[in-house]
Amino acid sequence: MTEPTQPTPLPPGATLVLDSAALDRCLKRLAHEIIERNPDLTKVALIGIPLRGIHIAQRLTAFIEQVEKVRVFAGVVDVSMHRDDLHRHRVPPRVERTELPRSLDDMTIVLTDDVLFSGRTCRAAMETISAYGRPARIQYAVLVDRGHRELPIRADYVGKNLPTALAQKVHVRFAATDGIADSVWISQP
Repeated sequence: MTEPTQPTPLPPGATLVLDSAALDRCLKRLAHEIIERNPDLTKVALIGIPLRGIHIAQRLTAFIEQVEKVRVFAGVVDVSMHRDDLHRHRVPPRVERTELPRSLDDMTIVLTDDVLFSGRTCRAAMETISAYGRPARIQYAVLVDRGHRELPIRADYVGKNLPTALAQKVHVRFAATDGIADSVWISQP
């Protein structure tokens, strides 16, 4: 799916935080930071947390390959069965196929996600990965860190720090996953 040429109109009361160009710059900066902190990219795997973290991992992989001419493994970690809020949902979570490197030994796993909020999704991702093996290290890359942590988790790589009110919602949209222009916006309750 190609990105629309016109920006998608925001819902009433929403505030645009990142347009397509700014979002692209954030992802490129994240890719450069990952390159700088990980000198041996052959031992790095970018693992996306569904849904939009998968797209972020793919984009970061493409940027890294463009700059360094090294293809980094891009995969997926399904967190649905390790969530601690399953009892709060009427509909069971969508299950994704976990795709990790064959061996996690000596690997640096970079978890990718769109928004870091409470930290619970990251915890679930780390629990899932530990069921498959023991990587050398796990790093965490997010497009937006909005604060309000409930667990002692922080991102190693942040595209945009975005202080928010607890009741606000942060929306990340990609043309590839949502059919609308790449954007980040905040809506009021």
